[in-house]
Formats: sequence, C-alpha cells, structure tokens
Amino acid sequence: MTFDFDTPVEWRGTFSSKWDKLERVYGIPADEGLAMWVADMDFRTVPAVQERARRLVDQGAFTYYDNGAEYIGAITWWMQARHGWQVEPDWVFTTAGLVNAVGLCLDTFTEKGDGVVLFTPVYHAFARAIRAAGREVVECPLAREDGQYRMDFEAWDAQMTGAEKALILCSPHNPGGRVWTRAELQGVADFAKRHDLLLISDEIHHDLVYPGYQHIPMPLADPSVVDRLIMLTAPSKTFNVAGLHTGHVTIADPELRQRFGTRLRELSLAGNSMGQAVTAAAYSPEGAEWVDALMHYLDGNRALFEATIAEIPGLSAGRMEATYLSWVDFAGTGMERAEFTRRVEEEAKIATNHGPVFGTGGDSYLRFNIATRRALVEEACDRLRRAFADLQ
Repeated sequence: MTFDFDTPVEWRGTFSSKWDKLERVYGIPADEGLAMWVADMDFRTVPAVQERARRLVDQGAFTYYDNGAEYIGAITWWMQARHGWQVEPDWVFTTAGLVNAVGLCLDTFTEKGDGVVLFTPVYHAFARAIRAAGREVVECPLAREDGQYRMDFEAWDAQMTGAEKALILCSPHNPGGRVWTRAELQGVADFAKRHDLLLISDEIHHDLVYPGYQHIPMPLADPSVVDRLIMLTAPSKTFNVAGLHTGHVTIADPELRQRFGTRLRELSLAGNSMGQAVTAAAYSPEGAEWVDALMHYLDGNRALFEATIAEIPGLSAGRMEATYLSWVDFAGTGMERAEFTRRVEEEAKIATNHGPVFGTGGDSYLRFNIATRRALVEEACDRLRRAFADLQ
C-alpha cells in the first residue's frame, strides 16, 4: 500500500494548537509562520484509523463502550509484533494520555514532598506534573559527548539524598532523540535499584525509530527491574492521534498493579470510545505498514534538516536516532538566547520550543518539529539560512 505524506493539509482554522496559537503565543502571523513547536504531526493518520472514526460518527451516537477484547488485544499484539514484548491483557490500564498517566503514578506511588528524578534536559511536562503534585523535581543532568547525550551515573549517585522516591525515564529521549542502548538501560535499572526508586518509563516515542537503531523496552533490557517498573505507551505520537487522549499504563508486578488499579477505581476513571476504537484500528498490520512508510519519509526530513543545520556556522544538532524532534544548539554562534531566538521567530518566522523549559542543559537550544511535509522542511531550512546569513 502507498501512503501520501506530501499532499498539503490545511491545519489553520481547525483548532490545531500548533497552528492556531502561533500568533497568540509567538506573535507570528498564522499565514506567514511555520509551526515547528507542538509535538504532533502535519500528516493525516493511517487510513484504517480514519475509516474507524468515520464508522463511529456515522452511527450517530457515542454510547457507553464495551470493546475491551479487541482494544486490549490490539495493544498486546502490537507490543509483541513490533517490540518483541509479551504483555498480558490484565497488565494494561487506560488513561487520558501519558501526562495524565504520570500524574496518576505520582498520586498513587509517591507522597507530597518526595523527590522525583529526571535526567535533563527532558520533556517539559514531567517537571510540570511533578510540581503540580507537590513533589520535588530532582534534576540529574545528562552528559553531552560528541553531540549526543550520555548517562552519568557516577555523578547522579552523588546527588541522591534518600528523599527521592521515583525516576521518570524518557525512552527514546525527548528532546535529544537518543535511543538508549541495552547497556544504558541496564544502568538505569541498576540506578533505580541502588536508590530504591520506582521507575516510570515513558516510551511514547518507541515506534518512531530511524533505520540503524532499535528501541528496547525496559522490561526486555533488564527483566529484574519489573518489580519496580511502570511502563507508559500510547498510539498518540505514532499515529498523530494525541487529541484523543488515550494512553496505556502497563504494570507486570502484581502488587504495583493492584495499587494502581485501586486508585483508578477510587477516582472513577475510564477511557473514551473514540480513543479505544482508534487504537484498535491503529495497532494493526496496516498501521505497521504505515509507520514503516512514515519513518522512511521522516528520515528524509531528518537528513535534510540536519544537513542544513551543519551548514550554518555556530549551529549544531546531534543525529536524531528517534522521534521527529530536532534539538538544535546555538551556543556556537556566541549569541545571547534572546538574539538567536529573535532571529528564528521574528526573521525566519518559525515557532519552536525554547530549550530552558526542558530543564538543566537546555539554555542554548531550540527544539524543531520536522514531522511535516518535505516542502515545509525545505522552506524552514531556507529561512534559517537567511536568518543567520551573516555567519556564513
């Protein structure tokens, strides 16, 4: 089957946060700007998902939903077929997306004032959720070597005080684009065990891996850690369905699973019919074929964008191993943050995510979302060349 990622789709005026908030957030006119900030894609999702959603709409009613066998079956099939990870149906819980899942894990397994470890820079919503829950963010900065992030367990061991109760891992890494190796993941497991930390592994980008790299689910990297492991996955990034707010918390350990299930029942939380139906359609052979085509297309975008960044003196970006988010360092320009940000936003009219929101280590960075049609990536490259033409 052939899939089209080049036909323009007009997202302006559709209540798309990424496109319709450009002027409000960045002061960039919607008809002039390029939205490369919010982490969703500018592609229509796989046809099987569109057809399943149309069927629900055509029914004309959105009743209470009972399709657990197909829905959970699709999840377990996908994890086995795509990741070699055998998941039992009763291990899986549904949440309203993965930020919600993080909040529920903090609520269930930690107390106010507890420390929660983050390897920074990292996805900004983690710190926001930790602080909102009255917990303490403990930043453990990643080491930067040869343009890529590396684990620094010796430094992190020295930081621990005993007040830390949980660790949130981002695997693959957002914003750095790393696919952690088996040895690195085993190091994370050992770190969690040494400091008696609950390990929450957010693997939302696990399907978005470029050729030459392989994502390893945490329970396969180190099975000995499952007694303290919470796995977070979702179809949202993979299939561009983030607005349906459907995520999965998978817990193999019976005691942790019992505690989490009890808390969900206490809060009377359940999934929604559209999210579950779409997940069942996405996690399918057609969905797998679509993801393979998507990653081939994104790999072309990645190569184009990274080559352009390498051409501009003072800019650098480590090679993306996963995700569609390019983490660009402007430190080599010698410019203050305000100046390089002004050039990107006011001259190039590109909206990006600002590095400092990702925590320690992000000051000189901007994050660019390249999950758009090739022509817009080319346009962004041209605009960046012009905005920094005086350096060339």
